[in-house]
Amino acid sequence: MRAVPHIQSLVNEYRSASYPIIHVIRLYNSDGSNVDLCRKIAVENGKRIVISGSDGAELVEDLKSSSKVRLDSNLLLSRKLLLIGSREWIMYKPRWGAFYNTALEDHLHSLKVNTTVICGCNFPNCPRTTIYEASERDFSIVLIADATSAVYNLDLQELKNIGVPLMNSKDCISLLEVQRNGTL
Repeated sequence: MRAVPHIQSLVNEYRSASYPIIHVIRLYNSDGSNVDLCRKIAVENGKRIVISGSDGAELVEDLKSSSKVRLDSNLLLSRKLLLIGSREWIMYKPRWGAFYNTALEDHLHSLKVNTTVICGCNFPNCPRTTIYEASERDFSIVLIADATSAVYNLDLQELKNIGVPLMNSKDCISLLEVQRNGTL
């Protein structure tokens, strides 16, 4: 996926700046009991999509702080966030949006976060839904377009129409560096 190197650059910069990072993943039980309707029959019929405990359910290696980081599916499926580094967590989401039936909103408030910088996989589903959910909760939002897969010009216009600033990863990293150096 072309977005991964851009996501990796952002994650590395956020780690250097000690800004919070939350990796949001999906995990499916092999019996299909927690699968969304659009994929439920496929999983019940044996399709192995992000099945808990499988390699396909792991965070992409390039995004891990260490090769020793492994998911704890039981912890994540219990709706707890898994701490994997200083101010870095993995969380499970049961549906496309990261706020739906998760502890994300409370977690962000506990960190005193008011702006979400969003990037990731398959814009038409997960990032878009998460953006709208964040907006409904009055978080400021920025989309890092080159660090998000399957983004089209119409999508970008849709986000501009609802007041979501768009950035590329290099500009975001430059801004973070300026903030960290106190020259903003």
